[in-house]
Amino acid sequence: MWFDSWSDLGRILLLGTAAYLTVIVVLRISGKRTLAQLNVFDFVVTVALGSILATALLSSTVSWADGATAFALIAALQFAIAWVSSRWRGARSALTSEPVLLLSDGVMRSEALRRARLAESEVLQAIRSSGSGDTADIAAVVLETNGKISVISASKLGDGSALDGVVGVDQRPTPGT
Repeated sequence: MWFDSWSDLGRILLLGTAAYLTVIVVLRISGKRTLAQLNVFDFVVTVALGSILATALLSSTVSWADGATAFALIAALQFAIAWVSSRWRGARSALTSEPVLLLSDGVMRSEALRRARLAESEVLQAIRSSGSGDTADIAAVVLETNGKISVISASKLGDGSALDGVVGVDQRPTPGT
């Protein structure tokens, strides 16, 4: 239970080092998107890579080549899905959620909060974290596709073009109205 053999430990050390370096190479090749803030698909890829690494490290029946092939497959699938979703809106809609307006011109949108399964307190926390103490000073709060909450103050709204494509924005909010 505590110790099986020196050869098992040696295998874990050698294969672990090789698998770790392979993960680094695969992540560098697959680009920054793999390491960016995660949407659901990216989270699945990250979990899969972690699972492959753990299996390659601890299972004596999995060779380095098997693990490296699995790493490369997951990275290639992630790249292919990202490529498809960046070119076809339908694919993008199927793979990622759309950003949702949670607060508009200082007023909470309770139906949007309910659908997003968020509490008002979470929106207020995001507003405080942005440095504002008054919801009336906020033009929009958006739940982004990666789950992050973005806060746009009325003074920074500009023409509101950053809100294009946000669910719940029928028309762009205007500062002070």
